[in-house]
Amino acid sequence: MSDKLNTQEVAMLREELEILMNERTGLLKVVGAAAVLVANTDGRNLPPEAAEAAEMLSKCVNDLSEETLRDALEIVHAEVGPGDL
Repeated sequence: MSDKLNTQEVAMLREELEILMNERTGLLKVVGAAAVLVANTDGRNLPPEAAEAAEMLSKCVNDLSEETLRDALEIVHAEVGPGDL
């Protein structure tokens, strides 16, 4: 009985991990696209409301760890120079 329970628990954990990894991939795509958008947007040319949202987005992107940002940019195939991160 204990082995059967452990097998079921392991299977459930594997499924949950797969779900989380797929969710992470989706979130990295969003973050990567947001980072590219921020990098290519001149806030001076935006309406005030959009500039405020862009600034908030920029701060969120900048708060990410370098590893996460690198993963996000890689997943959207963004080219990054050596000093850009």
